[in-house]
Amino acid sequence: CAILSPAFKVREFSVTDAIPFPISLLWNTEAEDTEGVHEVFSRNHAAPFSKVLTFYRKGPFELEAFYSDPNGVPYPESKIGRYVIQNVAAQKDGEKSKVKVKVRVNTHGIFSVSTASMVEPVKSEESEDVGVETEVESQDQRPTENSSDKNIQQENSEAGTQSQVQTDGQQTSQSPPSSEPPSEENKIPDVKTNEKKGDQPPEAKKPKIKVKNVELPIEANLVWQLGKDLLNMYIETEGKMIMQDKLEKERNEAKNAVEEYVYEFRDKLSGPYEKFVCEKDLQGFSALLTETEGWLYEEGEDEAKQVYVDKLEDLKKLGTPIEMRYQEAEERPKLLEELGHRLQYYATIAGEFRNKDEKYIHIDEMEMMKVEKCVSEVVEWMNNAVSAQAKKSLDQDPAVHSSEIKAKLQEVNNVCEPIVTQPKPKVDSPKEENPLNERSDYKTEDMGEDEKNSEMPQQNGECHPSDQNTISMDLD
Repeated sequence: CAILSPAFKVREFSVTDAIPFPISLLWNTEAEDTEGVHEVFSRNHAAPFSKVLTFYRKGPFELEAFYSDPNGVPYPESKIGRYVIQNVAAQKDGEKSKVKVKVRVNTHGIFSVSTASMVEPVKSEESEDVGVETEVESQDQRPTENSSDKNIQQENSEAGTQSQVQTDGQQTSQSPPSSEPPSEENKIPDVKTNEKKGDQPPEAKKPKIKVKNVELPIEANLVWQLGKDLLNMYIETEGKMIMQDKLEKERNEAKNAVEEYVYEFRDKLSGPYEKFVCEKDLQGFSALLTETEGWLYEEGEDEAKQVYVDKLEDLKKLGTPIEMRYQEAEERPKLLEELGHRLQYYATIAGEFRNKDEKYIHIDEMEMMKVEKCVSEVVEWMNNAVSAQAKKSLDQDPAVHSSEIKAKLQEVNNVCEPIVTQPKPKVDSPKEENPLNERSDYKTEDMGEDEKNSEMPQQNGECHPSDQNTISMDLD
């Protein structure tokens, strides 16, 4: 309510997953006796998170990932794996190539070296080139062996922010900070200098160094915390436990089915089923239900599934006939009433046909005799069934079952319904001929050639030319 109410101010908050164990990277530097180490993900670092590491190399190199605090990791091995960045080559001028390596910790806290790419410069005089990154560098700005070996760019996939940290790859000395040119705000405009620059010819256009990224393959050699044999054994054990859980669930369901049947049927024997079982069977079945209940909580508390299935089948052998007699007594009167209504309906139609009713006079007499015969036979069957059922008590099996009544009802509908619903044949009414055309044809026989060529009187009120002078009308 407070969030939806405009009377309250709700402070927004967010939940960020954190990395519980710090992760570091180890790599070989140009000096053979030294190694570079950097903690890429500190403790409680946000996750998921990606970082881009920039290396300057002339050939393939290897990265080793491990947990920075071995004592804080609940595993005997602190190493994560080794990743070999392949297909790295020097530039055409022999200088080191710029290699960008992207490392990531996903939502589940799993570390991986996802991608690696090598930046290749492409010289071009064109000012713009779509699809190629542009970098302007002078020769004195290229990295040397004593310069920084690695740049780290942090890429937060959620916030979209980036920050860059530079560290010494040899971990022994730091490269001197480069002198930054003064900013535009600190520069003092010099009129003479500007005039001199204006007199000088324009400088030649410096070529832009455009680069393209080449994807590099990564060979990952992960350090498994478990051996293959032990891992396979655990997988097999897990499968056995899953199967055991399934069997235990089925066993409990079978046991619960027996218990449910005992309670449900015992209540119905003293209720709606009481009239449909004789006194002797009622006492015997009630005793069996009580005995089964005691067995469930004592000897049969922890039996196999098949034992409960067999016990339920034994109970149903006595309970199913009682349940069937109850259901038959509920459905049989409704079905007999419906069958009687259908028979009365078809008998009425047959009587109207005999009385020459116009609605059914188009039906063939032989077809209607089939209806009368079917109705007569089913009426006789129903009377016999009702008479036989009247001699049976409620605790006895019925003389006629609901399925038999449904079959007779379907039989009556299949025989009688197509006959009594036959549509009347359509009688085509004779088309009225145009009396005007008949009269004109009749006159044409005795007319001469001159009269045949004369125009016929029109139906829009125009008169024959010979009659135009004989018509006079008074207009108000």
